[in-house]
Amino acid sequence: MTDLIETPQHGLVCRKLVKAYGGRPVLKSVDLVLKPGSVLGLIGENGAGKSTLNSCIAGVVRLTGGEMLLDGVPYAPTSPSDAMAKGVALIHQEIRLLPGLTVAENMFLGRQPLARGRIDRGRMVREAGAALEALGVAVDPRRTVGGLSMAVQQGIEIAKAILRKPRYIIFDEPTASVGASEAERIFEQIRLLRKGGASIVYVSHRLDEVQAITDRVLCLRDGERVGAWEGPVSQQDMINAMVGRDFTFEHHAPKPRGNAVALKIDGLCRDGAFRDISFDLAKGEILGFAGLIGAGRTEVVRAIAGADRADAGEIRVEDHVVRITSPRSAIAAGIFMVPEDRKGQGLNLDRSAAKNISLPWEAKLQRFGVVTPGIVARTAETQKRRFDIRGQIVQPVGRMSGGNQQKVLIGKWLVETPKVFIVDEPTRGVDVGAKMAIYEILRGLAAEGVAVIVVSSELEEVLGLSHRILVMSGGRQQGILSRDEATPERVMALAVGASPNAGVSDHHNA
Repeated sequence: MTDLIETPQHGLVCRKLVKAYGGRPVLKSVDLVLKPGSVLGLIGENGAGKSTLNSCIAGVVRLTGGEMLLDGVPYAPTSPSDAMAKGVALIHQEIRLLPGLTVAENMFLGRQPLARGRIDRGRMVREAGAALEALGVAVDPRRTVGGLSMAVQQGIEIAKAILRKPRYIIFDEPTASVGASEAERIFEQIRLLRKGGASIVYVSHRLDEVQAITDRVLCLRDGERVGAWEGPVSQQDMINAMVGRDFTFEHHAPKPRGNAVALKIDGLCRDGAFRDISFDLAKGEILGFAGLIGAGRTEVVRAIAGADRADAGEIRVEDHVVRITSPRSAIAAGIFMVPEDRKGQGLNLDRSAAKNISLPWEAKLQRFGVVTPGIVARTAETQKRRFDIRGQIVQPVGRMSGGNQQKVLIGKWLVETPKVFIVDEPTRGVDVGAKMAIYEILRGLAAEGVAVIVVSSELEEVLGLSHRILVMSGGRQQGILSRDEATPERVMALAVGASPNAGVSDHHNA
């Protein structure tokens, strides 16, 4: 391990940074150096202080103590716009685009170019299009943001920041909602930015990315700087520093599935999204959905869960045909779904974790027409113990770490036991410890006889969790692979639209 504390004439230097909320320290005397044209990896478990550190650097929050220098000059931004004016940009993990505006309008929000006293929309479209094309984001800058996938929106956020030509850029989990090919485009853009002299802070829970893209790595734990490396560092060393102990991260095969069919999908179609989706799902089985971003995976499970309407096809739950027209009708049929965007679709961030957990079940939890605070508290405490949710469940869920937010979201949909449980990107933006906990939750559900569908952009996750894997490409089902058949090469071949190889299970087989 090498020390990162130094005082170069150029670059960003942070000395003994402290941030406290209500007397509780979140950052504890943290030092950081970011050299010009370099990429610094920032790692740590959820709640380690990474987001707070980034927010201090980017002017989102004010420091309690310590000092920062930018190219040898004292730096104390009073707002994100002040930081941006000084050349420092933060690309948030959470998407902050306005769905009712066009892509170009979002990218130029607050700084629209003028021509003869009027907004120059032609220039906005041209410059936004060029930035998006450079990043490899295939989207018309004239269309509205509403309805775009999380991956495309993430690309727009990155292009929006790059348009301002910052010298220091913080990437906070930029690949959390994208697949391998989209991630590689982001890496290429980072390489181009670095070549042009920009300095990057790269935050990610995907340690293979940290190894591939960074020059140096800094690890935080409980608000303190506990590890720093220059040059190659093993994933095991990073994990041990993050959790403070020797930690082995490994997948193991799920228990054998049952034989009884919990869910049968036959010829499911939605115009413009997917068509001819057919499969059986057994009780106690984990079925993974794999494919590139835009393949139609999320659209299929949203239709099964009633978030979108299918145009054709049949859904059976335990051999009974069910008509799914809304999430309410899906829940009544025993199909519960955890959406991919926990902050935009899954949780009310201003409400307590306890209220979030009880909200979908108030009609069943009420006594004499009333849901008392005691009922809410008891329900939440049960889920807190069951899923090891850390922190106070009476606090707004928006103050919790990403891993605990995800546990709250899963716990919210497991107050009652489903027949079919669907999770879309179950570990997006959570640390390695929370990942293992969520995997155990899903395996435990399957062991209890619940049928589970897992949609994930992380191929390792799908391969490690699933009994079988359904692979999609271009809105079509390319095949279903057994656990033994599902090598990374075979899954990716199907994901790019290749024909199934000999021995691949027919897509109607259980």
